[in-house]
Amino acid sequence: MAPNILAALAALVTFVFILDLLRRGVLKEKYAVLWLFFAGAALLLALFPQVLDWISFRLGVAQPVNLLFFITIVLLVLVSVQLSYELSRHEARIRRLAEEIALLNKQISDVEQDSQEQRDGQ
Repeated sequence: MAPNILAALAALVTFVFILDLLRRGVLKEKYAVLWLFFAGAALLLALFPQVLDWISFRLGVAQPVNLLFFITIVLLVLVSVQLSYELSRHEARIRRLAEEIALLNKQISDVEQDSQEQRDGQ
């Protein structure tokens, strides 16, 4: 029973930590939902370990802990893919913004040069 209590405590701490990050605006809602779901699922499995036993039996997994490890690995891979996608999207956006800034700086430079030439010509 002690491992279940420890797991439930860890899930609750994670849940509260994510809610605090969300409240302070450190973590965006779209990421918080995912982590809150994981913490809620972990809490459910910690409080009702027979659910994991039942799922393992239905899927034909010999040990419930093997199913838990497999699910955890799959979820971490999915989170990594999502974060890679977000990073790629932000990199493209940053590059586009840098190009726009360079073009605007060029336009400002051209306008200043034209203005200087008009002053010098008068």
